[in-house]
Amino acid sequence: MDFRHQATTVAGVSAFNADALLLLVAGNKLPQDLPKPLAQALQSALKEGDLVLDNGRTLYLGKLAGVKAPRAAVAVAADTAPRAVKAALAQGLAQLKALGGKHLAVWLAGVDRVTAAHAEALTGATGDAVYVYRHTKPSASNGSKLSKVTLLCARADEPAVAQGLKRGAAIVAGVTLAREVANRPGNHCTPTMLGEQAQELGRAMKLKIEVFGRKEIEKLGMGSFLSVAQGSDEPPRFIVLRYDGAPDSEAPVVLVGKGITFDTGGISIKPAGEMDEMKFDMGGAASVLGTFRTIAQLKPKLNLIGLIPTCENMPSGKAVKPGDVVKSLSGQTVEILNTDAEGRLILCDALTYAERFKPRAVVDIATLTGACVIALGHHRSGLFTPHDDLAQALSAAGDAALDPCWRMPVDAEYDEVLKSNFADMANVGPRAGGAITAAMFLKRFAKKLRWAHLDIAGTAYKSGAQKGATGRPVGLLTHFVLAQAGAAAD
Repeated sequence: MDFRHQATTVAGVSAFNADALLLLVAGNKLPQDLPKPLAQALQSALKEGDLVLDNGRTLYLGKLAGVKAPRAAVAVAADTAPRAVKAALAQGLAQLKALGGKHLAVWLAGVDRVTAAHAEALTGATGDAVYVYRHTKPSASNGSKLSKVTLLCARADEPAVAQGLKRGAAIVAGVTLAREVANRPGNHCTPTMLGEQAQELGRAMKLKIEVFGRKEIEKLGMGSFLSVAQGSDEPPRFIVLRYDGAPDSEAPVVLVGKGITFDTGGISIKPAGEMDEMKFDMGGAASVLGTFRTIAQLKPKLNLIGLIPTCENMPSGKAVKPGDVVKSLSGQTVEILNTDAEGRLILCDALTYAERFKPRAVVDIATLTGACVIALGHHRSGLFTPHDDLAQALSAAGDAALDPCWRMPVDAEYDEVLKSNFADMANVGPRAGGAITAAMFLKRFAKKLRWAHLDIAGTAYKSGAQKGATGRPVGLLTHFVLAQAGAAAD
């Protein structure tokens, strides 16, 4: 997608040459700075009752006399905040994307000054609008023909808008990769395929990639990770990605993504209903791949490491059983009381592996618990960390990316329920506070790290008619990594 901005006057909006024009208005009254033909059309639509200035309302205006673009539409936003603008643009794009135009012009009427955040909101809305999954669906429509979007600006910080479009375009590319990988069925997206996807990304974006097989993982001593993999015929993979944007002396940021390519629950098998959605249990791994795609395009001056432990969780005669005790890479032993609490078992070994990089920060990303969905729903990801500065940085990144999270507690009292009579710890506690106790389990393996955990079980994918991966939290992670690069440069 080609995203651009163009300085123009209000009158110049009508004369701009594009296949379609999308006008966004905010609030419950028309702004003063409307080109005359559009002002007349909207006033008429309001008078006739065809348009109401309520948040989310849209109207296709068609061809208007005095407007060069042969198609015009209007979308109404609640206000001029980037979040509201993005939501309104999404509604407006839905009106236009099937009409055949390749070049869309967008005018944010009434916005006193267009910012980088507005520009990034436009890219995100566009990326969502044009994405179509086709890999295993030959009958899927070709989708929108849209290939170029121009943001028209009369009053703007133009360098900032250009930067917002550049950053947003890179995030769209990363989100698209994350969605594409996560949407693939479990018989297509295997641990082997994830390793190949990482290698393909490495070749395309000049990243350093290592993919370890079962023998290498055994040699490392990742007994906890391997206990999950042992029930499947699909071989596990441990993927290491490296982006070197700074001298070797600079400590890296490490991202750890849960890569369970299909989760049956193992011997503690899940109910049949909606089990197909467990192909999305590698959403954390997908977000790491997507973030590396974005960062490699933007080329910030920092070092970034990605770690992806990936396997299937399957029931078989070889599968780990409730009550089994395994030894992790850290040397700590774990009593596996529930084999459906497997994500933490693969992440804990990856967190221990991360210590060798002496990182400035480690963030793990995982579709870890249904309990987090109950706690926070599908709007905010769960954020767990004992480090206030890291919590603030991740929260700020989520807000900037319109990909928000919410900090949850990691008080020491929650750790008590993980005690075991037969191992250093159990892998689960009681149902109450399940998202927190899962984080407390991981915290036991992050004592040497400046660490945070993102539980994306409620945000990585959608169910129902809109079933599919969202690509979250690529936006949050990108803003966080870029902010870390900026802090290092200060």
